[in-house]
Amino acid sequence: MQIQADASKCQGYGNCVDLDPDHFDLDDDGLVVVLKSAVAPSEQETAGAAVRSCPVAAVWLVDHEA
Repeated sequence: MQIQADASKCQGYGNCVDLDPDHFDLDDDGLVVVLKSAVAPSEQETAGAAVRSCPVAAVWLVDHEA
């Protein structure tokens, strides 16, 4: 799995960072930054929760094998 983000949709809630700081951060403007796009199987539950927590769907997971 891989994380993708659209910073133009981000409104800086920071839910993703709170739930998964290994994969997400906010830049100086308060917009999402993906620190690590690859999601290992052991990280999928945490990354998925972080993605689902975004109220504006600015981040999502994709199956990089598809």
